[in-house]
Amino acid sequence: MAWDESGESSAMRVRIMIAAVAAALLFLGGALWRIQVLGARLYMSSLEQQSMRRVRLPGARGRILDRNGVCLADNRPCYCVAVYVEELRRPGGWQNTVDAVEKVVASAAEVLGLKVEISRGDIERHVSKRLALPFIAWRDIDEKAISRWAESGADLPGVDIAIEPVRVYPRGSLAAHALGYVGKADPKQDLEEPYHFYLPEMEGARGVEAVMNHVLTGIPGGRLLRVDASGFKHERVGERPPEAGRDVTLALDTRIQTLVEQNLAGVEGAAVILDPSNGDVLALASSPTFDPNVFSPGVARATWRGLVADKSQPLVNRAVAELYPPGSTFKMIVVLAAVSSGRAGPETVFDCPGYFALGSTRFRCWRPGGHGQIAMVEALEQSCNSYFCQLGLRCGHERIVEMAGAMGLGRRTGIELASEVDGILPGDRWKRERFRDAWRPGDTCNLSIGQGFLAATPLQMAVGTAAIGNGGRVYRPRLVLRGDSPAGETVNVLKCSAEALRTARQGMYEVVNAPRGTGKRARVDGLAMAAKTGTAEFGPRDRRRKHTWMLAFAPFEHPRVALAMVVEEGESGGLTVAPRVRRIMAGIFGIAIDEAADGEEGA
Repeated sequence: MAWDESGESSAMRVRIMIAAVAAALLFLGGALWRIQVLGARLYMSSLEQQSMRRVRLPGARGRILDRNGVCLADNRPCYCVAVYVEELRRPGGWQNTVDAVEKVVASAAEVLGLKVEISRGDIERHVSKRLALPFIAWRDIDEKAISRWAESGADLPGVDIAIEPVRVYPRGSLAAHALGYVGKADPKQDLEEPYHFYLPEMEGARGVEAVMNHVLTGIPGGRLLRVDASGFKHERVGERPPEAGRDVTLALDTRIQTLVEQNLAGVEGAAVILDPSNGDVLALASSPTFDPNVFSPGVARATWRGLVADKSQPLVNRAVAELYPPGSTFKMIVVLAAVSSGRAGPETVFDCPGYFALGSTRFRCWRPGGHGQIAMVEALEQSCNSYFCQLGLRCGHERIVEMAGAMGLGRRTGIELASEVDGILPGDRWKRERFRDAWRPGDTCNLSIGQGFLAATPLQMAVGTAAIGNGGRVYRPRLVLRGDSPAGETVNVLKCSAEALRTARQGMYEVVNAPRGTGKRARVDGLAMAAKTGTAEFGPRDRRRKHTWMLAFAPFEHPRVALAMVVEEGESGGLTVAPRVRRIMAGIFGIAIDEAADGEEGA
């Protein structure tokens, strides 16, 4: 009986064990069925998400062209060896990842036949920042290296050839201050389709590149890659090609721009040439200049420090961002104000003994012996300081300031360059606010000869010159041409009499064409030109220095160009600038000239 009970008990335990195992197997089978069948879509989606990589592709930047279609800024492909660090990350600390990257770079160097150019420190900085962009081990590799990569069928984890668009300026430093340059952009993440990697993009940093960045910038595309567990072996699943940005056409004429820059080479200064009929900027130059190619795709630290530390300030656009006293080039404005107000006329005569005495102060004329009795047109031709001190006092500074303001001095012209400055157009109110002092007759004398507090940019003086040349219409200078704006924007029409304009123009004509004109070194046989020289003193009295000017327009009757040029620390407008203007004007109008020039020095 005992045996029967024991045997029955053992049999029961076996049946219970079999039932438990069967239940466990049934539960496991059910769980596997739920995972593999019911949850297949969910887990497959998760797997796909983990093995997919979205790469943002930059759109090519639009070109910048001159008015004749000459390309001034373009793009070229830069082939780079990119290491996608995220695909090489290793557990156990970021140093393990650095080791992995260093190893794969060494392997790539063997395949490509290149020397390793990056250090472990470079890798550490990139790995520690966890940047979304790939780590560039080599940039701008040559065709030989690309061929080696293609022939070897290189299958290195986390390594690929990336094409980076690079901004290029085919004509080097030509028009660099107008064009500007680009820098690297940090693209914004797409919240709907976030990307894992992006290639570097460019954005305008200065000049037209910056102001027209919204037009030049392309629309980025994307690439979807499938990544397997071994690293960065992948297949391209899908791609949305990027779209190029739109081209921008400038009013600049490359031929004229080249002439201007050639004649500024070796000096510090600036020049602007406008079309008086519509305000188009045909040339805008600043010297010394720089090569914008050094900023693309990124400027080296040593290069940047050198440019910033250079005392000649090559990065400063002197044409729009530097202020100069205009000196005697301001005298036409005094003529316009005096004649239009009826305070004087072309027949008005003053005596010049070589200076003008105002109390105990003497305003010296450039000719020590004086000009004697002199009328208005000849006073412009000879740039007589004594005459204009007296004319300014008779006219009154308020009328002079009003006329200068109408011509655009004291405020930005509105050109499409963010670096433009206002300038200084002083008057009684300005002086009271600035110095808490009243305007005095000596201030009027200084203003009348373009000295004292007065300061303008070369662009502002070019705008005024164009207005005198075209009969009194002040245009906003136009650097960027737009299809919907075939003509320039008129800012103002000068409220000056026909006699005033005729007198100012005739005086400028005599400056170049009279036997003793201060600007006769600018004369070009066969071209009727009008001009005005200027020599503006600045600095401490015991160490006075000079900025030298010339304004000009040609042809005289129907001007096609208006020019303003300043050369820092020259001898005089007649000696330093006039010969340069002569070469530029002869080149523009295709007239052969003898490089030898003679004549007397003038203000």
